[in-house]
Amino acid sequence: MNVLSVASEVFPLIKTGGLADVAGALPVALAGHGVRVRTLVPGYPAVVQSLTSSEVVAEFPDLFGEEARVLAATHAGLDILVLDAPGFFDRTGGPYTDATGKDFVDNWKRFAALSYVGAEIARGRIAGWKPDIVHAHDWQAAMTPVYMRFTGIANTPSVMTVHNLAFQGQFGPQIFPSLALPPEAFSVDGLEYYGDVGFLKGGLQTAWAITTVSPTYAHEIMMPEFGMGLEGLMNARASELWGIVNGIDTAIWNPELDPHIAGTFSAGSLRRRLVNRKALSDRFGLHDDQGPIFCVVSRLTWQKGIDLIIEVVDWIVSQGGKLAVLGSGDQGLEGALLAAASRHRGRVGIAIGYDEPLSHLMQAGADAILIPSRFEPCGLTQLYGLRYGCIPVVARTGGLADTVIDANQAALTARVATGFQFTPINAEGLRQALRRVFKAYHEPKVWARLQNQGMKSDVSWEHSAERYAHLYSSLLARV
Repeated sequence: MNVLSVASEVFPLIKTGGLADVAGALPVALAGHGVRVRTLVPGYPAVVQSLTSSEVVAEFPDLFGEEARVLAATHAGLDILVLDAPGFFDRTGGPYTDATGKDFVDNWKRFAALSYVGAEIARGRIAGWKPDIVHAHDWQAAMTPVYMRFTGIANTPSVMTVHNLAFQGQFGPQIFPSLALPPEAFSVDGLEYYGDVGFLKGGLQTAWAITTVSPTYAHEIMMPEFGMGLEGLMNARASELWGIVNGIDTAIWNPELDPHIAGTFSAGSLRRRLVNRKALSDRFGLHDDQGPIFCVVSRLTWQKGIDLIIEVVDWIVSQGGKLAVLGSGDQGLEGALLAAASRHRGRVGIAIGYDEPLSHLMQAGADAILIPSRFEPCGLTQLYGLRYGCIPVVARTGGLADTVIDANQAALTARVATGFQFTPINAEGLRQALRRVFKAYHEPKVWARLQNQGMKSDVSWEHSAERYAHLYSSLLARV
């Protein structure tokens, strides 16, 4: 079975968040189920520079006004197709924003171009290869099934995966004439969304099947509180909506072999974990005492509940805890965290930005990871925490609720607990969960049992890849 995956980022070539990890790990896991995936990704500078060799497999002399070509290459075990369109992607800044952090004004055109090429590959534009299934990820690739539906490729099944419904790719109606689509595409059955052009809405409307990244999130997005205005569409397509929880690449995230940490360890050698705790304390300037170290590895946004952590940070310190934060985002939240670090020198440390090796050390060295997200489609950092014996403390929502077993009395007695869930999702709810964390931390046998149980959790892609392979097969059976 040949699958074309269309994504705006893929690890290890380019990453801003969990989408890249999924786009990079799922193809490897699917290979064990007889599924060959080729991933179409934009030719950002970091991507093009990473290619040691490549072959031109398609050319587009006029792709929305820019010259483009598709390069085929392999990288880190992935079969990659790169949309080399310098006019769209050879820019300073990030994949979506310029050097000042502002969205590129032509993002609509950049990612419409990516989707258009994805649809053309589905049509058979690459000699000798045509996908059986097209799998698009998030709004940046969501126009792919739209182009397939409205330009005569409707018989090839398509899957649309929502990693976060909050990001929808909504643009003014004035862009529609430039999208190379027939007039009927700008309708309620296509792209039209409250008078605007909705990239994600169009993909959700036209794809054969929709997946989200956890079963609980699949239920949540059918409710107004989480549907972000698309709950009506989600309910209308409920029979085609699948909730498949994400996994992680357990070869990259492996505490027994990880080159990014100070000392490797396993569930059977947790004492060897202490060298990472010391390295983490040194890196963030934290006092090397016996209090628990909490870590945060996250975008610093309201969605991620970072303001709740700010509300309880003084209390954490008063209880003998310490906090290490890695991330960037809202400037007000960044400033409040920096102020907390200044207020509590030796107890709170902040690193603004993102550092992949450092994130590994934090999971290996911290005692617990805080994830108080107001909504979380799946989340990956709690899975890394489970894998590394870093106890997750999570809000009871989305994939967090699906992947962490709360350390209530019944679960502790049955020895199945892996972390701490809390609700309501506010500062007091978080504080009450932290009271339980402190209590468990000061009972070494209980804490070690939580770590061991978490490290035994199956956080790999194996089961989820099997579900994706089953979904693909069910769609092909309908052709």
